Amino acid sequence: MIITLLGYMGSGKSTIGVQLATVLEYEFIDLDNFIEEKEELNVKEIFNFKGEIYFRKLENACLKEIYALKNNVVLSLGGGTPCFSGNMELINSGNSKSIYLRLLPKNLSSRLFLEKENRPLISHLKTENDLVEFIAIHLFERQNFYNQAANTIATDNLTVNETVESIVKVLY
Repeated sequence: MIITLLGYMGSGKSTIGVQLATVLEYEFIDLDNFIEEKEELNVKEIFNFKGEIYFRKLENACLKEIYALKNNVVLSLGGGTPCFSGNMELINSGNSKSIYLRLLPKNLSSRLFLEKENRPLISHLKTENDLVEFIAIHLFERQNFYNQAANTIATDNLTVNETVESIVKVLY
């Protein structure tokens, strides 16, 4: 089985994914890291040098590769991955279980504001209120894709351990 974690940037997909993989004794794959290793560039550099269209095509090809070749994996997606190239259909096919880690915009903003310089999508925003508004609009635009996940877990008031426990309960 491949357990696929999706949600907005800052929702904890990688942090929770690492711990969930440890609990389940699965391999952990962060899709962005997988792509960076293949390209020998970080995501920001890929966007800057090759463009978003190139990145989205590469992202889809890497997803297909992981789903075709891997098993017993916890896969953490990039925040935009579900929204492009028919990826949600792929994510919900075969032996994959998809889980949307949902947080309120204010909580996402609190997590992201101090590290926004490392996030190309939000680095231009000046205040935390601007970031909350940006996230709310983005979540509204992505909602249709995120809501296609097999399971949704609201993680606003959960610790990492509690979130992992909630995921295990919905899986088994």
